[in-house]
Amino acid sequence: MTVARHTVVWTATAANLLGEITDRRVRQLIFDTSKRLELEPAKQGAPLTRELAGFRDLRAVGQRYRVLYRVDEGQRLVQVVAVGLRREGSRDDIYELAKRLLRIGLIEPAGPAPRTRKKTPGRRK
Repeated sequence: MTVARHTVVWTATAANLLGEITDRRVRQLIFDTSKRLELEPAKQGAPLTRELAGFRDLRAVGQRYRVLYRVDEGQRLVQVVAVGLRREGSRDDIYELAKRLLRIGLIEPAGPAPRTRKKTPGRRK
């Protein structure tokens, strides 16, 4: 059984954030890690919550960096929206940065999570 590939695209914001990383080797490792998202991206990384619900993150470069992305299964598309260092408690933390970018519109909000319809007993059409 073959698994269909997804296309990985980088937003301009994510590409700019990647370009701000001064170490060329780290940039390349992050980019190489993002290529793993071509196969089964929904099974990789972890789903984010609260303000970043609908996005996922993938650890890169010795667990220090995060690649934030969203998956569109219908179009078989993975959109990398932000990249940066995980610095818990810092203003420069990638999650804090992503929240700010979302608020000012440089990252589009993720679409609503797929919902299942509940059947109401006794109601038929």
